[in-house]
Amino acid sequence: VQLQACGGGLVQAGGSLSLSCVVSGRIFSSYLAGWFRQAPGKEREFVASAGYRTSTTNYADSVKGRFTISRDNAKNTVYLQMNSLKPEDSAVYFCAGKRIRSIIYSPTEDMEDWGKGTQVTVSS
Repeated sequence: VQLQACGGGLVQAGGSLSLSCVVSGRIFSSYLAGWFRQAPGKEREFVASAGYRTSTTNYADSVKGRFTISRDNAKNTVYLQMNSLKPEDSAVYFCAGKRIRSIIYSPTEDMEDWGKGTQVTVSS
């Protein structure tokens, strides 16, 4: 299993960045994919996740209305479009996911697969 993330970088406050993550080794049609982030000195936190259908998306309150998660199921890829970025969005962003084994599951916790992080820095 491999989650290969790319994107990120340095942007000024109010700007935009896009992240992408290619998932290999999993059946993407039954896979929840998402993003977490960890800022220095803070715990890792949930950002957004998306199930197979684009309607099944979840967001942290702190990013609602600014971030959009999407996925291309044909490419086994999940994206995170980040707009109106704030300095407090600065963190290492991790792609993560898990197999969906039942109709009841948490879209924000208990991820079984993790990618290497990518740095997002928002300057004020």
